[in-house]
Amino acid sequence: MNLLLAAIAPVLIVIIYIYIKDKYEKEPKRLLLMSFVFGAIVSIIITTILYLGFDILLPLKNDHSIWQQFVKAFFVVALSEEFSKYVIVRYVSQPRRAFNEPFDGIIYAVMVSMGFAATENIFYVIVGGYEVAVLRAFTAVPAHATFAILMGYYMGKAKFAKNRTLMNFTGLGLAVFFHGAYDFFLFIDFIPGVWIGAFISLGVGLFFSRKAIKKHQEISTFKP
Repeated sequence: MNLLLAAIAPVLIVIIYIYIKDKYEKEPKRLLLMSFVFGAIVSIIITTILYLGFDILLPLKNDHSIWQQFVKAFFVVALSEEFSKYVIVRYVSQPRRAFNEPFDGIIYAVMVSMGFAATENIFYVIVGGYEVAVLRAFTAVPAHATFAILMGYYMGKAKFAKNRTLMNFTGLGLAVFFHGAYDFFLFIDFIPGVWIGAFISLGVGLFFSRKAIKKHQEISTFKP
């Protein structure tokens, strides 16, 4: 039970933080919970299917090949995981009437992503214990939140734009890019010291995420 709490706690912190940042018009809790559950179950299923497909079509066997680790980071992991989240935001959350301002793209994307992160974290923490829980609380969970905010920023704009498809895919592409960069530097840990690149990319992502939140707060149609 304590391990489960350790796995879930950082996810809840991110959810509370983003919920507070939705200053002017709160989303229905039922839809937020639904987005979280879809992220925790459906996106994991989609990702697993995509992983299996990539493993058949694009088997990567050399762990010390920089090129293969690049493909694994950006296409196998980042594209599979972010696409699985994107599908839910695009076809479950975005069409809803409650999705009525650009900031909603961020909050729904984060809820889906935190559902995914919760399931993923539980598996990792059960196997790795408290050390893994602490490490992921300051790395993987904030990373998933960052990717979601960047994707949600553009998906929030897309709902009210003429070029909706372009905006939606821009959000997906940005999430894949930052996710891929983060993972790539961790995957090539056979090169001494290169792992620092993961935290630099995460730091840049966090910087842009804060700007994205602030921008959507400023243009809220519900701002008094």
